[in-house]
Amino acid sequence: MFARAAVRVVLLIACTSTICIWAHEAYAAQDPQPLPKVSFTLDFPGANPSHYEISVGRDGHGAYVSNGQLGNTPSGGWPASSAPADPALDFRLSDRVRDQIFELAQRAHYFSGKVDSGRKNIANTGAKTLTYKDGQHDGQATYNYSPSAPIEQITALFQALSQTLEFGRRLGFFHKYQKTAIEEDLKRMEEMQRDDSLGDVQAIAPVLTEIANDQSVMNVARARALRLLRAEPK
Repeated sequence: MFARAAVRVVLLIACTSTICIWAHEAYAAQDPQPLPKVSFTLDFPGANPSHYEISVGRDGHGAYVSNGQLGNTPSGGWPASSAPADPALDFRLSDRVRDQIFELAQRAHYFSGKVDSGRKNIANTGAKTLTYKDGQHDGQATYNYSPSAPIEQITALFQALSQTLEFGRRLGFFHKYQKTAIEEDLKRMEEMQRDDSLGDVQAIAPVLTEIANDQSVMNVARARALRLLRAEPK
């Protein structure tokens, strides 16, 4: 009798443990922790682009939406008003830049509290909005200029990244429709890379790789694309 009772107790404990595990897994599936994400938006009428948004997840995957126009090129190109460029672009950052973004967000207290300087005598450089979201934080700040060093650094990082992503949009379009226009942008990118003013090239690695591997593209452009991919970040 005692042995049978002991077996029943063990079975009850095992069943209870299994039910608890199932319940925990079901709860976790219903309420997963959101992936930490940092977003940056710029609205600056008169600029090109005059609006863009970059969002980056903790895994390094990101999305870029822009109203930037391709504009004219030295060889003709599409008129700025009619360039049919895709306004959205998915990308993946290098681990180095991804870590910089999330470290700066932490140093900036996840964009909570006062961020804008509040000064009226500073030139307008566009309305900027930084957003941070995860399971514990939900911060947002809009500003023109901030005296905070982490805010200043993450702003510069995102603005440089936007430049690189705009190059990526242009290169992707020109690679499909006007390959002779590729060289101009790649040359400019190399100059900016030498000056350490170009954003994370890893974000547009797929289009650079396509250009480098395309034998129908001029050799000088293919070589530039390859050098950009192989250059070590400073």
